[in-house]
Amino acid sequence: MGIFNKIFGSENKEPKEEKQALPWQELKSIDQLSAINKASRTKTQAIFKHSTRCGISRMVIRNFESGFDLTEEDIDLYYLDLLNHRDISSEISAKFQVYHESPQFIVIKNGQVVHHSSHSAITPQVLHQFV
Repeated sequence: MGIFNKIFGSENKEPKEEKQALPWQELKSIDQLSAINKASRTKTQAIFKHSTRCGISRMVIRNFESGFDLTEEDIDLYYLDLLNHRDISSEISAKFQVYHESPQFIVIKNGQVVHHSSHSAITPQVLHQFV
């Protein structure tokens, strides 16, 4: 029966390991940008600007989350819903001197943008050089 179990899939399979949800903090006020800037002096901060109606943006955030391997002690992650908070996105562009794109990932350290990327260039692996 062993061959039939292998062919028809009744062989015991180890369960897939569930990945923990990322510790996203919702960015929903312009005032938070000053706090992010200040916190970046002691801990790397990152902002993910996401359009909830965009399939590409959904794919990018899903890929980012599946590859993310840092802890809350390493970095603070902020999530910006662009459709509901376009004003915050505009302020991010002005405050940190980064041209708006969507989706967009911005890394801030010591009050400065040290990395920003968009679309398929957004990967969590880049964070290791900034934590």
